[in-house]
Amino acid sequence: MTSPGRTERLVLPGVLTAEQAERTVAGIAALQREDGAIPWFRGHHLDPWDHVEAAMALDAAGEHARAEAAYLWLAEHQNEDGSWYAAYADGDAARPTDLGKETNFCAYVAVGVWHHYLATGDDTFADRMWPVVHAAVEFVLELQQPGGQIGWKREADGTPVTDALLTGCSSIHQALRCALALAEHREEPQPDWELALGWLGHAVRHHPERFLDKDRYSMDWYYPVLGGAVTGAAAKERIESGWDRFVVPGLGVRCVLPNPWVTGGESAELALALWVMGESDRALEILRWMQHLRAEDGLYWTGYVFEDEAFWPEELTSWTAGSLLLAVAALGGDEATVAVFGGEGLPAGLEPDCC
Repeated sequence: MTSPGRTERLVLPGVLTAEQAERTVAGIAALQREDGAIPWFRGHHLDPWDHVEAAMALDAAGEHARAEAAYLWLAEHQNEDGSWYAAYADGDAARPTDLGKETNFCAYVAVGVWHHYLATGDDTFADRMWPVVHAAVEFVLELQQPGGQIGWKREADGTPVTDALLTGCSSIHQALRCALALAEHREEPQPDWELALGWLGHAVRHHPERFLDKDRYSMDWYYPVLGGAVTGAAAKERIESGWDRFVVPGLGVRCVLPNPWVTGGESAELALALWVMGESDRALEILRWMQHLRAEDGLYWTGYVFEDEAFWPEELTSWTAGSLLLAVAALGGDEATVAVFGGEGLPAGLEPDCC
């Protein structure tokens, strides 16, 4: 059960009632293994990024013990180089199914740990997770390129892939800010991280040529805003420029052009990006649209092919429900979620003088 009073913070007219919110939280909790791992759904795989997203949603619902268990799973199964593998069968640490190590996946632990600390004020937890976050950030920054962008993974044999993804780097931008906030809280300054963050943000804002061309994917459209690298008038201009390409009124957000497929995760994340910009009304509208993806058990279908009027793939994922709950939590004023995604109080990094 959720903590008393917390489910009410997840009520949003036209999106979630208190009873529906409780059912969604229970749906995520039911997918969590006893060891804390949260796979996409039971029998599928776990990836570290979506595992953290689901854990953050549990924290937003007051399920702090479950969220802590998810982070301790990461602490207990971190590789010696600070990374995690890209996928584990059903969340079983002994059965990795993709031995690549993706920088975006590894960095996101910092967002979750800082969110959990803000939600609980648990300094013992922060002390336990600081070495985990530190090692993960160091692993990620080893792949930063001279232009500021960060290579997207190491292959299973350790070979670095220097090509950078705009979505991944935008997420890493948010993660570095959270990692620096944790470092400041511990009074352990990390000037190299500040420089790295500055260079990364500069690349995201000003140098699209430094990233692989994934313009067909909606995440490349809104993630620079969601990750806090693009703000103000530039953020509004970016969102308006892609609105008609990616948004399907009444249904949600396309995952990739030209496919007639809207997805719950992208819809909820765009809503969160709109909230970051101060456009709560449009954010609420997007969240209301995506309610056609809600299943009876409170979870959400990954996506909907509107030309065929079919849910596809036929899966109810922990991270789709998690992204919805986090967007609702932000709109509802949950302090930890507002702080992590709103960015107020997070370090900004050191802007480079040139290039």
